[in-house]
Parts: sequence; structure tokens; C-alpha cells
Amino acid sequence: MKKNLFAFFGALLCLLSHKNASAQLFGKKKKQAPVTNAAPAKPYVRESDYDRLLKGAQKATSNFVTLYKVKEKLYFEIPVKYLNREMLVASTLSEVSDNAFGAVGYKANNPLHVKFVVEDSVAFIQQLNVRVTSDDNTDGGKEAISKNFGTSVIAKSRIEAWSKDSSAIVVDFTNLFVSDFKPFGFLPKGGFLSGEFKRDNSALGAIKAFDDNFSITSTMSYDLSITVLFFTLLDKYPMSAKVTRSFLLLPEEKMKPRIADARVGIFPTDKLQFSQQKDGSFKYALANRWRLEPSNPEAYARGEKVAPVKPILFYVDNAFPEKWKEPIRKSVLRWNTAFEAIGFKDAVQVKDFPVNDPGFDPDNLKYSCIRYLPSSTENAMGPSWVDPATGEIISATVLVYNDVVRLLNKWRYVQTAQLDESIRSGKLTDELFNESLEYVVGHEVGHCLGFMHNMASSNAFPVDSLRSASFTQQYGTTPSIMDYARFNYVAQPQDKQVKLTPPVLGEYDYFLVKWNYQPVSGTKNEWDEQATLESWVDAKAGDPIYRYGKQQILSRYDPSSIEEDLGNDPVKASEYGILNLKYILSNLDNWVKDDPDFSYRQGIYDEISLQYYRYIRNVLYNIGGIYLNDVKDGTAGKLHQSVPKDLQQNALKWTLKEYRNADWLNNAQLRKKLPLGLDPSVSIRGKFLGDLKKLTKNVLLSSHISDSPYGVGEYLNDLFAGAFEGAIAGRKLSASDIGLQNFIADMTLEPFEEKKSAGLFGLTDQAFSPSIDEVIAYDLDPTGFVKKYASQIREIESKEGDGALTTKILLQQFGDSPGFQKEITTAAIDNTKLYLLDIAQKIQKLVNAKAKTATGDDRLHYQALALRINKVLKNN
Repeated sequence: MKKNLFAFFGALLCLLSHKNASAQLFGKKKKQAPVTNAAPAKPYVRESDYDRLLKGAQKATSNFVTLYKVKEKLYFEIPVKYLNREMLVASTLSEVSDNAFGAVGYKANNPLHVKFVVEDSVAFIQQLNVRVTSDDNTDGGKEAISKNFGTSVIAKSRIEAWSKDSSAIVVDFTNLFVSDFKPFGFLPKGGFLSGEFKRDNSALGAIKAFDDNFSITSTMSYDLSITVLFFTLLDKYPMSAKVTRSFLLLPEEKMKPRIADARVGIFPTDKLQFSQQKDGSFKYALANRWRLEPSNPEAYARGEKVAPVKPILFYVDNAFPEKWKEPIRKSVLRWNTAFEAIGFKDAVQVKDFPVNDPGFDPDNLKYSCIRYLPSSTENAMGPSWVDPATGEIISATVLVYNDVVRLLNKWRYVQTAQLDESIRSGKLTDELFNESLEYVVGHEVGHCLGFMHNMASSNAFPVDSLRSASFTQQYGTTPSIMDYARFNYVAQPQDKQVKLTPPVLGEYDYFLVKWNYQPVSGTKNEWDEQATLESWVDAKAGDPIYRYGKQQILSRYDPSSIEEDLGNDPVKASEYGILNLKYILSNLDNWVKDDPDFSYRQGIYDEISLQYYRYIRNVLYNIGGIYLNDVKDGTAGKLHQSVPKDLQQNALKWTLKEYRNADWLNNAQLRKKLPLGLDPSVSIRGKFLGDLKKLTKNVLLSSHISDSPYGVGEYLNDLFAGAFEGAIAGRKLSASDIGLQNFIADMTLEPFEEKKSAGLFGLTDQAFSPSIDEVIAYDLDPTGFVKKYASQIREIESKEGDGALTTKILLQQFGDSPGFQKEITTAAIDNTKLYLLDIAQKIQKLVNAKAKTATGDDRLHYQALALRINKVLKNN
């Protein structure tokens, strides 16, 4: 088209010249102007669209895309050769007015997989769909997939100009970076946080361009609101942020993928295969992994250790306090021992942020960084981002919040102060700080390498082995640092030389590195190597050291795959832990001296209560528990298995005992020095009863799949016998007895009382979902949202049903992932009401008798209970 225009103007000029010549030939002859020595006038050159458009522009030049900023406009100059090239586009928070709503360095949403496409005079940004694959490699098969699972347009702009040599187009994409353009949004999608965009308070910022990436920074302003269902927790809170959008070219030569195995804890990239070899389509997943290839394949094949072509490189934030930097470097480099075991040397490397390198930008998707966040959040995170076509990890970030040190302090105190005198004063020594921080960041680096949580790992060790110096010095507290095993709360004050920390790397961590990164020679593609990889897992089947237990976030069934526990016997481990808590609490006031306002002792006291709740809850999970495993046919193990009946009954008996004995938490001497409040045992008992209420449906499902079931009727009778043991024995009741009896009566009478409203939305209790207390105690919400708004969520759930809100919050954060067991509805087999009626009648008979014979407060309690239960049962 452009060439035709040039030809047209050339012909027109020739005609005009010819006309002038003809006029002179046939018309009057003009007087000749006098000859002078003046320079000839410059011929008029028409300004091109390209020059006019970009005149006076601020420019960021590269061999990839060149960026131009003209006043409030942003232009992309895209070389034609880069059209249809695959890229990832990420939105990273670079600065924020309040980091309660976002972490600097974090990408709240997965990068988009896109490409630039031109049709006629319009440029498009298209999002690719690579989830669907096919083994039909014919032209027809490929065409069918591309037509049915094609790209989607997320943005377009008309071509404003061509470069002078026609090798590149210029397009205006300003609006994508100074508007509430959802695909490039930095607020979490689908959550409860929403923002009203303020265009007048937003503007373009810095532009950068390099040979494989470019980035644009914008100032974005919002009024933020948090609305859960129709309940507003925050309304129109003003917030401004600088957001960096980076576009990164993906390699044209793709990494060979690796087919994921559900028995191994590797983050998956989900796929759907249309197969001509099988009857119908099937789902599978690719393992997320870095592209680690030997630089010398021949030497590697001979068994020599070689460097990778491209090592995994992390940059450490210069903003970290100086004392943090060395343990952080060690946390990265610790993984090299596992890579050396499979033949790679210096596979993982670490450097400080470059100081005078204009090409480095920690907010650019190209760089993997470990970031420091001055925040009161007690956490660290390790997200990574992949090429969706292959599962290749392109970039990763570790976010370390400042107050993770507060969390480490609390963990070390309540879990190890019974043995470790150095923590008793309340301040982490340098040695403890370094050791603890290295563990936490090493865990997050594991995530960045593609490794998921393995919550079943610590269950592999016998509890008493954790009291052995020789065992713990060799193995630590768990076979994998990807568990939430923490520190050795089992070890007793008399156990000398016992190791109190997880290992540098556990045996399972070495296996993860081997499975995900060891090359499989002699294979053509991912399907060709699958059998070899499966055989590695088959060989470990049935060995608890190599068992992978998924983290249970939305529904919790398996007591052997939970957070914050140690050992394979939860009752024994909890008993040891409680002995240590009692010892620590009894000495807390004497051990801590430099605490004039008692705030530290208050914090540790609260943490002791929380740790005690964990010990009780760890045992409660066994009542109605179901062990879950991913098992391949023909290998050791069972897919699902009910917790044995005797273990369930013992768990119930033990937890009821702890319910009655929780008064040890009420340290009267210390409480006199602390702010006014209820005894800690009151809170513990309330949490216990809230958890106990939901267990009936767990027991129902567990008994349904068991060959020797602990049935609902038996469970409720055991619960009745335990709760009313004092009444049956004729002894005087304690306050805890009265509370437990009232609770059991409430639970049994509820189905027979006049129906209360199910709430504004008809929501019901979520039987297998975690409670608010569980979410906080087991760190199931890494954002801290549930903890921050716990009181408001409790108020809503008191009307809408237990778990109604918490489940939705977790679902928004984690989605419906194949890594989690979905909740099973038990309504079709639920005959619980029959057993509840039986228990209600037993209670009625007992309390009617006791109302006549008991004395004092006990008699008043029985009379009130009899009055209520007689009224309810009379109407049924």
C-alpha cells in the first residue's frame, strides 16, 4: 500500500513538472531573474507520520520493542519480526501507599501468555490458549485444535505509523497502562478487595526497553473496598501504587516438558489431551521446573559434575538489614547439595542487587529476587511463574516480611525453651536468628524450585525418635523442609544433645530435586520419559519417608497430613508438647526480664494458648479421620483408609480430658500483671467445642468407608458418656463439666427445635471446611486476611453458618485445585438425627433424675437443662 502511494505521488510530480515545461514552451517567455550567488532554496520535504507522531518523545530503545512517551501518550514500536512471538506479561507492585493491600515485588495475578498480531491496519494483543494438546500431529488435527481452542483478543490499537524502513509498526497502547484495564490489573482477581479507579490521579511513569523485555511503570490510584457477600469490611479507602508491567520474550525453542506425577509434590500446570491412542480426552499436568541442562552433556553422561547451561539465579534485596543477608544467601545455596547429587554443580546461585546496572530491575519479570518488606505481617512467600506451554519456570520471587522474625521468636520460645536456655530471655541470639531465618527462606526457595508443601512428611518419624540425640542430629524433625514441621516441641528438658530444628534438607527434598531435575537420557519427548520417572516413584511406594501428603485447605480429612505437627502419634506428641508448655508457662515470668510493659510476656502467653489449641486440634482430626494417598495400581498403599476405631475412640477420650484439664493455662500470678481479660482456658474450650460440633459428619463419612467402622451412634454415645461422666458418677460438677453438658444438649436438640433462619443466603455449616480458628492456627491463609478481620467474620458466620464465609475466602485465594480433596456431601447417607434423638432421650432421663437429687448450683443446672429438653422433646 505504501509503495503504491509513493508511486502515485511520483507520477503526480512528473505531471506537474511536465505542465510547467509545456506552459513555458507554448506561453509567453518570462523575464529571467538576475543571477545571484545566494544558496538555492531547500526543497520542501513532507514530514512523515512516524516523525510527526514521535517528535520530542522520551525514548527507550532496544532491538525488541522501542517505547516512546509523548506527553501523556505511550507508543510501542514493534518490529515486524517480533509479531506472533510468545511473551509473558506481568504486573508487579513497585510502590504502594499502604502495604496492607499489596506486597512490593509481588504479582497478585499470574502473568498473561500473549503475542502481538497485526491484521490489516490494526494491531492486537492476543492471549494464547495452550492448555489443550493433541497427539494428532497431522495438519488437520492441528487445525482442529487451533480453531476450537484459539487465542482471545485482550486489546487492540490501530497502526499509527510505520517506521521509515517499514520494518516496524507504531501503535498507541496508552490506555492499557493508565486505566483499570483488568488483564493488566495488580489487585487480586476474584477476591473480596475491589477498587474504584481514579483516572485523574493516575499517570504514566518510567519506560525501559531491552533486547528481550520491556517495561512500563504507571501510578495507579484507587478507592479500595472490601465486601464479603454483602457485608462491607472496608469502604472507599484511598490508595495509590506504582505498578510495573513487564513484557518478556519466551524462548522460541521450548523446553522439553515433564509429565507430573500426583504422587510427587511438584506444582502442576494443567493440560487436557485429545488423544487418538485412547478413547476420548484425558487430563494431565506438566511439572513446573526450571530449564536446567548440562553445559557439557558428554561429561555429564560420564558421571562428572557439570555446571548447567543457565543456572538458577536469585538476587538479594539491598534493603535487607545487614545481619539478614548471610542466612538468606545460605538458604538459597543449601539446595545445591541436592543438585550436586544429580550431577549439577552451582545449579542455584545468589547475588546482591546490582548497584550500577541500568539493565537490572527487581520488578521486571526477567529477574528472580528475594525481597524485603517492612511489614508487620508475620510471613514469607515463594511464588513462581511459568511458561504455560511447558511448565518452565521463568521467574520466581521470595517475599520476606520484616515481622517474620517475630514469628520465629514465638516459635522458638514456645516449642524449644524447655531445652534451649538461649531463647528464654526473649531475644533471639544471632545463632538462633540465622538458623531460623535460613530455614524459613530455604522453604520458600523450595517453592520457587517448583516444590509444593508436603504436610505428611513429619508423620514419617516415630514420636520417641524425636527425643533421640543420634536420630535428630542425623534427620532433624522431618524428612522434608517443605512440611510445616517447625521445631522440636517433643523433646523434653532432660533430653540432652537433641536437635531442635528441621534438617538443612531432608531425604524427601533430595528425591524432589532428582525427580524434577535429573535428565532422563535417550528419550525423545515428555511421554517417552514418563515410564522412567514413574519407576522412581514406584520404588519408594509404601515408604513413609517418600510419601507426599497434600495440604488440606478447603476440606480437611487426613490427620496425618496437617500443618504444625510432629511424629506419627498425635496423642503422644501432644502430651509431650503440653508438658513442655506447662514448664515454659510456669517459668515465663522469671525468665523474661527486659519487658517493662509486659507486652512480650503477653505475646508469648497468647502463643502458648495457641500452641495448646494446635495440640488438641491435632488429636481431634483423628475423630472421623480418613488417611488419603495417591496410589498407583500394583504398588503399596491404599487410596483412602479410615482411621482405626480404637484410635478415634482414644482421641475423643483424650481431648475430653484436656477440655476438663485446661485450667493450667490460667496462671494467676502472671495474669495479675497483664491487661484485663477472660482466662485463656475459656477461649480454648470455646474453640474446642466449635470444632467438636462439626465432627459428626466426619465420623459419618469415615464409618461409611470402613471395614470396622466407628459409627455415628457409637461416637455420640461415647460423647454422651464423656460429657455426662460427672453426672453419672454423682460427683460435683466443675464449670467445664457444665459447659460441656450444655454444649452436648445444644447439639442433640438442635435438629428438633424450631428451625432458625439459615441466614440471608441460606448458607449452612461447612462440615469439612476449616474454622476461623483453624485457619489462623495452621496458617491456611498466607494473606492474613482472615486473621485481620476475624472478629467481623465471626459475627457474620454466627448468622450465616460456621465456615460459610471462611470457605469462600479460601476458595477465592486458592481456587478449585486438583491438589486438594473436594468436600464430599454426606446428606444421602445421613441418619444422624435418629442417633441424636436417642442421646437426647438419655440426657432427658438423666437430668430429670438429677434435677431432683442434686444440690446447689448443680441442681439449678440440671433443672434448667431438664426444662429445656422436656419442652423440645414434648413438641416432637
